[in-house]
Amino acid sequence: MAADDQSEKPGGEGVRVLEQQHKGSVTEGELETVLGYKTEMARNRSLWTLLFQSLAIAAIPYGMGSPLISAIYGGGQLSIFLGWIIILVLDESIALSLGELASRYPTSGGPSYWSFQVAPKYKVALAYITGWVWLIGNWTITLSGAYCSRGRLTYSTGSMYHPDFLMSDWQLLLVFYALCLFTFVICTFFNKYLPMVDTICAGFTALSIVIILIALSVSAASGRHSAAYTLGHYDTSFAGYGSFTFFIGLLPSAYTFSAIGMISAMAEECADPAVKVPWALSLCVPIGGFAGFFFIIPICATLPPLADVILAPVGQALPYIFHTVMGSPEGGLGLIFLVLVITLFCSISITVAASRCTWAFARDDAIPGAKIWAKVDERLGVPVNSLALVTVVQMLLGLINLGSSSAFTAFVSVGVQALALAYGIPIAISLFCGRKEVNKARWNLGQTLGTIVNVLALVWIAFELVLFSMPTALPVLIGFGAIAALWYAVYSRTSYKGPPASEGL
Repeated sequence: MAADDQSEKPGGEGVRVLEQQHKGSVTEGELETVLGYKTEMARNRSLWTLLFQSLAIAAIPYGMGSPLISAIYGGGQLSIFLGWIIILVLDESIALSLGELASRYPTSGGPSYWSFQVAPKYKVALAYITGWVWLIGNWTITLSGAYCSRGRLTYSTGSMYHPDFLMSDWQLLLVFYALCLFTFVICTFFNKYLPMVDTICAGFTALSIVIILIALSVSAASGRHSAAYTLGHYDTSFAGYGSFTFFIGLLPSAYTFSAIGMISAMAEECADPAVKVPWALSLCVPIGGFAGFFFIIPICATLPPLADVILAPVGQALPYIFHTVMGSPEGGLGLIFLVLVITLFCSISITVAASRCTWAFARDDAIPGAKIWAKVDERLGVPVNSLALVTVVQMLLGLINLGSSSAFTAFVSVGVQALALAYGIPIAISLFCGRKEVNKARWNLGQTLGTIVNVLALVWIAFELVLFSMPTALPVLIGFGAIAALWYAVYSRTSYKGPPASEGL
């Protein structure tokens, strides 16, 4: 880029943050003109509140803790500790790759909009496919978090405190419904306070990690392991997958950061999104990853025998570990209460992001009832109808649990796979086209480093699709795919034109 038009700011090694010299950021009018959408919501989020929202969505103690049983089957301490490091590197490559696209095209449409803009041909088809995959990923990953935190984790905690505690599937569903409605109310009527809620969440999560670190380290009722055992113990006898067992242990870490790209849906609620959104994306993994070490290491150092952890109620290892290590139900309950609060914060933040994704895709007339879901309430300043749709979809899918105890696994699998595929499509198109568009972004990695990062991201995404492939996920995938295909045949084939064409920022 010409030096007389733009100047380079230091933004980390290999990262270029380019700003026009005559102004510090792109104006509101320019955003509307270039991106093709009029502003409908207040831009009340800063870089920090975007970052805090992304960390709230990752929700380290919950994100790592709720599926922790997979890491136990995956070999124990080595899979937890080394797996965390590996995932941080791999998911950061995705975050950086998405950051470039978000900088070039900072809209709530995210991957669907990006695919349309960077593809040299078949733009409409690629935008439609990417958008539906993105929508499915948002809905199911939001449900997976809500269903686990509001159902399984709560039930497991109750079983820890009262061994004879039982909840029927209907009772779990009603608790889940009540909390879905609570989240809807918060997201709808308290939108202007949500940036502050995300900030409080970041502080509460950091404090909770410190408390858990100290409590487990001091109590250690089941004993403390040596440093070598804490970081390197590996037992492949539980999963039955031989040398592939280690990769099973990657599932909790991969799940934790699987929704990192959802923050892109908030692009139209912050000023200067071409810089702030990619910075929020790129900082979430290293900051969250660093904090995560203070959560996983004390668990690894005090972990009870793996054979005992596997028998934890409803497959929730974390309440059992806290109970055992603290030496009393009260101690364990105190720690798991912190995690439950974090999951509530997570549910609010992720529901907000999923509603913006739904609203943005409906705005392009791509889903049934698009005009309804694309409406923004002028008084509240939020897409209330899209929030309602996300809530209703969660509640309907929650019914699946009544007939299938493996529903949560299916939602996790579909959510992670769909999000990963939605990330991969625009990254792959951009790379295939020589990174022509992202190299023009105000925030970019440069051609050489960017190519390396993009390739690494795509390799990881391909492996992630295999890693999270489970038979229980097929009905969910087929169901959503059938809806998308039917709607395309009935309506979108002739009416869907894709997002507005844009030259990018």
